Amino acid sequence: MIKLAVLGLHHETNTFSTVPADLAAYRAGGIRRGAAVTAHYRDSQATFGGFLETGPGQEDVQTVPLMDAMVNPCGRVSLEAYEELVDEMMRMLAEQGPFDGVLLGLHGACVAGGHPSADADIADRAREVVGPDVPIGSVLDMHANADPRLARTLDVLLAYQTNPHVDPRRKAAECRRLLLDIIRTGNRPVVVVEQVPLVVTITAQDTATAPMSDLLAVAEQVEAEPGMIDVSILEGFPYADVPHMGMAVLATHPDEATARAAARRVAAAVWDRRADLQGGAVAVEDAVATLAAGDSSGKPLLVLDVGDNIGGGGPGDSTVLLAAILAARVPDVAGTLYDPAAVGALADATVGDRVSISAGGHTAEQDGRPVTLTGVIAGRHTGQYEAEKIAHGGFRYFDGGEMIAIRTDDGTVVVLTSKVVPTVTQVQLEVVGLDPASFRAIIGKGVNAPRAGYAEVCGGLLVVDTPGVTRNSLGGFAYQHRRRPMYPFELDTVYTAS
Repeated sequence: MIKLAVLGLHHETNTFSTVPADLAAYRAGGIRRGAAVTAHYRDSQATFGGFLETGPGQEDVQTVPLMDAMVNPCGRVSLEAYEELVDEMMRMLAEQGPFDGVLLGLHGACVAGGHPSADADIADRAREVVGPDVPIGSVLDMHANADPRLARTLDVLLAYQTNPHVDPRRKAAECRRLLLDIIRTGNRPVVVVEQVPLVVTITAQDTATAPMSDLLAVAEQVEAEPGMIDVSILEGFPYADVPHMGMAVLATHPDEATARAAARRVAAAVWDRRADLQGGAVAVEDAVATLAAGDSSGKPLLVLDVGDNIGGGGPGDSTVLLAAILAARVPDVAGTLYDPAAVGALADATVGDRVSISAGGHTAEQDGRPVTLTGVIAGRHTGQYEAEKIAHGGFRYFDGGEMIAIRTDDGTVVVLTSKVVPTVTQVQLEVVGLDPASFRAIIGKGVNAPRAGYAEVCGGLLVVDTPGVTRNSLGGFAYQHRRRPMYPFELDTVYTAS
């Protein structure tokens, strides 16, 4: 039997956030071990779902899920959490082995206390445990900031190629197949990372539209050339202030020179579109005016709150956009707000009760202040809910804790949550008794992530330039560790793909 280990620590780290990914955060539901890993991911479209996927020709493969640690994007993983979790993973890898191969769940933009390139460190530690001859494979999030060390340590290195991310399971299943091929044949291809001194803003990262759709077409053409195994574009994560931040191209081929040349050709195409990769968004006041005027499509607008992007490390409690909507008395708009204290204060209230509560605006890095919500409780839900249809990241189960929907006197509906939960599925509204299709607009605290889960119900997009730790304008961040020069920070940056 071929014995595969499945394990990983997955975190997208916003180094400008003051909310840490500490042990308390992980212990509150972010750790799964053994059979719990299989139960959580087996039927999902997430990376671990693909790592666990068997198929024809794999009857001789034993898959051993060891451990998964994951919390919502936020600030750095605390050193205490990092050391305790990674130490446990490595003990499990050593004690339950020997293994013929390792499938390692990494994000690619993880920063821990003392470890600016935590993903590469974890890969190196896994390599130390299993030795030089056991192949290791991983699939990075498309927002990975690729440290070239990963290419030197890993034998298979792929990446999602959709944003919103709807292909994690497929890419992970491909990683598994490539890893098994290495185990069976002994043939190890070469992986290269070509870094580009370029940042793409979050509002230009949708892979279904230009320029990203055009660049992915170039990568696909190069990947189709004889012998090429993979060519992937990484958009990078601009909210992680590390030396390896920025866009990159991965390429895999049996010959290193061929892989390097392929990566550089695609990187040159990316560089040529650098100006197009700087996206924009509308001002808050213009967004509110658009909402007040209504939409003739008959479907809700999906309004994207860029600065409080939960999927990028936003705390989920910004009130900047919501306060403007409430002040303008725009009806039939639904949104969410993280505030466990407000939820707790309404513990005894039931559906139909009239309430008035101050909520949101508590996190230091947000510019908003608490808003007063006066109206009627429209619905409640406690605990996990399930998205059967595809959602960003391929995740299937979500947990907003106790959630309470308040319909204000002016017709705006706010769903208060006691846990930070990505707004990536319309099921979140449905479980608190709301009909998503009944609204003129739905606020998603994200930029690309909400698009897949709301595509069926929403008829258009409105991208709003709100302040916060995930704002679109990167010039306001005090970077200390990024490479210099780098476009668009230094407009005269030069890159030669040679």
